[in-house]
Amino acid sequence: MTGTTLDDYTDRYARRVRGMTASEIRALFAVASRPEVVSLAGGAPYIAALPLDAVGEMLGRLGAEHGATTLQYGIGQGTPELRERICEVMSLSGIDASCGASPEDVVVTVGGQQALDLVARLFLDPGDVVLAEGPTYVGALGVFQAAQAQVAHVPMDDEGLIPEALEVAIADLARAGRRVKFLYTIPTYQNPAGVTLSEERRERVLDICERAGLLVVEDDPYGQLGFEGEAPRPLRARRRDGVFYLSTFSKTFAPGLRVGWILAPHAVRDKLVIASEAQILCPSAYAQSAVSTYLGTMPWRQQLKVYREIYRERRDALLDAMTDLMPEGTTWTTPAGGLFVWATLPEGLDSKAMMPRAVAARVAYVPGTGFYADGTGAGNMRLNFSFPSPERIREGVRRLSGVMEQEIAMRKVFGAVGDAGPRRRRGGSDAPGPDLA
Repeated sequence: MTGTTLDDYTDRYARRVRGMTASEIRALFAVASRPEVVSLAGGAPYIAALPLDAVGEMLGRLGAEHGATTLQYGIGQGTPELRERICEVMSLSGIDASCGASPEDVVVTVGGQQALDLVARLFLDPGDVVLAEGPTYVGALGVFQAAQAQVAHVPMDDEGLIPEALEVAIADLARAGRRVKFLYTIPTYQNPAGVTLSEERRERVLDICERAGLLVVEDDPYGQLGFEGEAPRPLRARRRDGVFYLSTFSKTFAPGLRVGWILAPHAVRDKLVIASEAQILCPSAYAQSAVSTYLGTMPWRQQLKVYREIYRERRDALLDAMTDLMPEGTTWTTPAGGLFVWATLPEGLDSKAMMPRAVAARVAYVPGTGFYADGTGAGNMRLNFSFPSPERIREGVRRLSGVMEQEIAMRKVFGAVGDAGPRRRRGGSDAPGPDLA
């Protein structure tokens, strides 16, 4: 052997590759997919709730009757038909022509993940700073890391991102001579914390970013999956300038089709298309046609109601099980929509260190460390309720609480593993976040 490491190509990689690390969620999939494991780890929608027979017939017709176009190359921006349908979908949330939303400014992407990557490619240079909630979406952290940018986390509470903390972060970074390019935020049913930015704070956050000259990247995969009335209007419905709106059909239709989009300021649209063409040439014409046909021929609004009812039942099953079974000192958020609950562990427990013992007990979750750029969050975990049945959810919490009780017992004998972070009221809706990372 000539190499000195497990990877003989180490000295050949580009600089941007050196900091890449595997997603903690992806690393869990192989274990969590085992049938004997109750997985509270992923974020998969409950696809079985779709009318699969009708969807299957629809997909078959697309190939049999329209294969000459659906199986061919397409255009880089996405089909005009789908972009029009996307504008119809956004109008349900208040993003319509009155605030400048137009099919001409929509760019179709390969899921929401490519949308994030395109924005990063256009605006981030190595060493730039992105402001993001703490905790934040693990997939976004991977994108920003690949762009060689740094993430500064802004704390949240039960009303979402704290505007005063955002102002402090901006001022601190300016004094340090750091260049902040944009705020990345999931204001509605946030992943992983499950909290929603309040109506009053939405305007304040937009004002703060406008004064500071910061772009706003609004990620909204879950906004149509609310359980308790209408969600607040998106940020993009309030301001058209400087706000990029990203969303996807992965949570409301089918993640396997990988169709998302960006609504961008008009001046940026062409650059997004050029960047997308450099990556993928064009999004799948078949997948776009599938989504367009689904939106045009099937009762998708009613399907959203079905999802909301299913996820509300499963959220309640998770919250009830946690109230009944979790050890004293455990706290958690109470999401009004979306797919996730964010839990804070009793003092001294470490969710990452505990993970192997949880898997041995046949239950999986995502340690909180995956949602912070600096690896903090060991005292937290993300729990998903969209995929398992209510009965499986309760069984998963029973197994998880047993593991936690064992950890607490060991701590009494051997001492704390580490600091679990600030304590929160049992069952409360606080979403903890550290100061700048």
